[in-house]
Amino acid sequence: MGDRAVAGDKARTGRGGGGRGRRRLSVGERRDELIEAALQLFSTRSPEDISIDDVAAAAGASRALVYHYFGGKYELYIAALGSAAKQLSVLLEPPTEGKPLERLKVSLERYFDFVESHAAGYTALLRGGPADRSGEVGEIVDGIRQLLLSRILQAVGVETPPPILRITLRSWMASVETAGLDWLENRDLTRPELERLLVDHLIVLLHVASQHDPGTSALFDRLAHEELKADEGSPA
Repeated sequence: MGDRAVAGDKARTGRGGGGRGRRRLSVGERRDELIEAALQLFSTRSPEDISIDDVAAAAGASRALVYHYFGGKYELYIAALGSAAKQLSVLLEPPTEGKPLERLKVSLERYFDFVESHAAGYTALLRGGPADRSGEVGEIVDGIRQLLLSRILQAVGVETPPPILRITLRSWMASVETAGLDWLENRDLTRPELERLLVDHLIVLLHVASQHDPGTSALFDRLAHEELKADEGSPA
């Protein structure tokens, strides 16, 4: 079926003969095109409501070609989520300069760069998917959350967080995810306003957590001290 699928796709686009059609795509480019079409669909509708025919039509490809590359809808869905997670992980490489909260602000800006520029991938990543017996969907989402947690810890200079700090940061991460989805739906705050709000949320959460854990208290005091020094060093 695979050879007939590719041949059919070439014929449809005019690449199998002398007709004028789309330029020839490499295997990787064609696969990426199908993944992008799938992400757009998965971001607006439940995966259970999307068929291979829908993806093929959105990508301007044949149904058989989608099966040729992915084998089925579930495999395509996993590939699409993996692509979205990979794009986000590249953007979240931590900055190396600046005070901890400055580095955190930069990471948050990059996170919302992804939210805004890859809205389809972000929404599909967080919407969840069909019943997942193998746990692949959960592994992808958990993996990106673990990555984000490690980036936050790097930004604030903590290697191994105590339990209260870990729980606090994960709670804040859930707020960031919810805020991202809400912002995409409503866009009634500017991005800078939203990012400042979320940074202030984290400061408040850390302040509360510091009352329950000496390690988190020391971190909060250090962050507050460094921010104060940064403000004193800023031009009036």
